[in-house]
Amino acid sequence: MTNRQPTLDEVAQRAGVSRGTVSRVMNNRQHVSSKAREAVERAVRELGYVPSMAARSLASQRRGAVVLAISSDDSALFSNLFFAEVITGINDVIEETDLELLLVLAASERGRNRLARILQSRGADGVLLLALRENDPLAKIAESGGVPVVHGGRPLERAPRHYVDADNRGGARQAVEHLIATGRRAIGTITGPLDMHAGVNRYLGFREAVALAGLGDERVAHADFSQAGGAAAMAELLDRHPDLDAVFVASDAMAVGALEVLRSSGRTVPGDVAVIGFNDIVTARHTSPPLTTIRQPIEALGREMTRMLVRLINDEKPTSLILPTELVIRESA
Repeated sequence: MTNRQPTLDEVAQRAGVSRGTVSRVMNNRQHVSSKAREAVERAVRELGYVPSMAARSLASQRRGAVVLAISSDDSALFSNLFFAEVITGINDVIEETDLELLLVLAASERGRNRLARILQSRGADGVLLLALRENDPLAKIAESGGVPVVHGGRPLERAPRHYVDADNRGGARQAVEHLIATGRRAIGTITGPLDMHAGVNRYLGFREAVALAGLGDERVAHADFSQAGGAAAMAELLDRHPDLDAVFVASDAMAVGALEVLRSSGRTVPGDVAVIGFNDIVTARHTSPPLTTIRQPIEALGREMTRMLVRLINDEKPTSLILPTELVIRESA
């Protein structure tokens, strides 16, 4: 026999409702049908559920909040489809709770100080972190704030206690293996920032695949996950390696820039140079030609981060997740 207490998820399953509905009933909120309220109250009695200290604290507040802190101050962030899809996933879960979502752009000292003030004033019940760089001070500020923290993607220097990430290395390796299987031999890559876990692991996946095939890994240009960065890196690769017949680009945004440069240089895609991106943002379906890419479940990343944070706020003990990726074959490779 164990003394394990039932969880909020188990109450929701027994009652046949969502976690958000259970939370609203437990916090005595409105907008819950009498049928759902009765089902939750019956499940609570049957399971002997007792709200955790964190949950009771949340219930006693007029309004809870979580912070999404992004290590960026770039105004272009709001046109970046990756972040847009992550935030959509986050909001899907937030809407099931009574929490508010606060956004903090915190690459600058001013932004980091804002996050510190929010946490010091107990203005948030938890923090979601995105786009951290190596040794990013944002992580230390968040993790010293006395509230649960969930990372979207792992920091480069260490694995935090709670994170949701995609299989960056495996996805990159699969992309390059596809290029090799279609007969490409002079394969290059445009990397993301190498002070970010995703950038490093996508580069490592490229190197592993070409090494296993007995091919060289010298055709490399570095960029910053932006369309302009991808264009500049593609021009650099063509200048240094005119024999290039394929390129794995570590983000779709960069791949869009790479396609523009290939087209302006007179190269055909995929005839002269095959191109594969990473992420499968909406734009990938509408490039010319449509982009072969590695799909990571971007909205699911946001949803799972937020579900993990809500569970931590409710004093549960979730485990970190690595989400699978898959190759999506279109016309560019």
